[in-house]
Amino acid sequence: MTRAVAATELDLSGLTVLTEAATGAYAVTAVIAAMAGAAHVYALTKPTRHGTVADVRLQTLDLAAMLGVADRIEIVEEISLGVLQNVDIVTNSGHLRPLTAALIDQLRSDAVIALMFEAWEFRREDLDIEACARRKIPVVGVNERHPAVDVFSFLGPLSVKQLHDCGLAVYGSRIALLCDNDFLEPLRAGLAGAGASVETFNSVAAVHSDAWDAILVALQPAATLRIGVAEAAHLAACAPTGAVVVQFWGDMDRAALTRNGLALWPAQPVGLGHMGILLSEIGPEPIVRLQTGGLRAAEWVRRGGAIKPDGFAQLVPWQGLT
Repeated sequence: MTRAVAATELDLSGLTVLTEAATGAYAVTAVIAAMAGAAHVYALTKPTRHGTVADVRLQTLDLAAMLGVADRIEIVEEISLGVLQNVDIVTNSGHLRPLTAALIDQLRSDAVIALMFEAWEFRREDLDIEACARRKIPVVGVNERHPAVDVFSFLGPLSVKQLHDCGLAVYGSRIALLCDNDFLEPLRAGLAGAGASVETFNSVAAVHSDAWDAILVALQPAATLRIGVAEAAHLAACAPTGAVVVQFWGDMDRAALTRNGLALWPAQPVGLGHMGILLSEIGPEPIVRLQTGGLRAAEWVRRGGAIKPDGFAQLVPWQGLT
């Protein structure tokens, strides 16, 4: 955390942040904000399958106490009007989602929303973009490929971890990588680096028959399922018995894939628009980098910094989304 704050030059002095308090690696977000000098950090929490409110409070404040910043973090279970009218940065974090029009309408006119991932990954269900456009509140993505953040470099190891979890050695495996977005190169490099034979495809229709051990799907979510009934049938026709379809990213008709005799991983359904494996599965480092970068991007815009192609910050365009 100290290295990440220094590398990004995150400086939240004089600013108030509203984010979440969570468990595991995600306990870091509020603490990073306080470490970076935020005047006050409001951290919303809820009981989940990952832990109780008491668990969250203990993990967050113990970590904050180690760094001497616990006095600037206030863990809350609801967001009051007074909080909303006082914050400079609101993060698009799990416990806060969805960021509704009612919430956005109470923010100050100079507030910004930190998307906490790249702008092109924006999901409409996360926040009311129409309300942001009406209020002219920036929604700020983070350049995950910035050298001080470099989260994309973890995608390859993450895909290898997912394949290991489903029982594949990766080394010596024949993998069809189905990807139509910027995840392609880090995924390909990570799988090839682990010894897999990888062939890439940018659409389901392009996949051809071969002795695939796995078809790893990393398709950007859309308004409809990326793998529906017809796509499931095509993949089944291209894959041998025993091949597994691994859902890294991209929504799919899991029942259709099963009916066509394909194995699926992860075993449990994945939420629409969400990844099939969390970055935290390979440790806290990528989460620390991503959360620090997300806050840095929002801070940059909040302080009036210009958007540059190689900078930290990206903007989700209001045009075409409203």
